Amino acid sequence: QVQLVESGGGLVQAGGSLRLACAASGRAFSNYAMGWFRQAPGKERQFVAAINWSGGTTYYTDSVKGRFTISRVNTKKTVYLQMNSLKPEDTAVYYCAARGGGSYYYTVEDYDYWGQGTQVTVSS
Repeated sequence: QVQLVESGGGLVQAGGSLRLACAASGRAFSNYAMGWFRQAPGKERQFVAAINWSGGTTYYTDSVKGRFTISRVNTKKTVYLQMNSLKPEDTAVYYCAARGGGSYYYTVEDYDYWGQGTQVTVSS
């Protein structure tokens, strides 16, 4: 069992940056692949980024490549999402997700555990 708590969301102007953090509780965090998803009002939850157990492999949706960076520190049981050059279309609730297994995954159905989400609002 893993509990996930996101933090770091907020209001930022277009072109600005935010860093989201997802703190996990429970054992064996390093055994979990982690992902970030987002959901805008009236839209389905969509994949943003994923990272494997070691942090050696990452994967991004095309719209955030070159702007967002996912990373993890297993000794701190935390995964991060550094978001630069933010755009109004990045506005959404951002969710952290986890699943057992060493690889990375990019669909909602792949993940077993979810955080409560953190709001990111980018003003134009």
